[in-house]
Amino acid sequence: MGAARHEWLDFGFWEQLEQLESRHRRVQSEHHSARRRLERLTPREAEELEQAWQRYCEVIAELERTTAAFETLRACSR
Repeated sequence: MGAARHEWLDFGFWEQLEQLESRHRRVQSEHHSARRRLERLTPREAEELEQAWQRYCEVIAELERTTAAFETLRACSR
């Protein structure tokens, strides 16, 4: 970009923009890699992954409920 950079935007802006672009490219590459690995799963592996994901979601939901209950109990005890 060099000479095309507007003077009213400071160096910090351009540095953050470049870091963000770099991070975006890295994450995009990781996404493509993960997608390719998922596409290579056998039907059985895909089923096991789906079951594991469902169980994970159930556990997270229960964790959120118990955390909310703790917060309610804490708020009521004040």
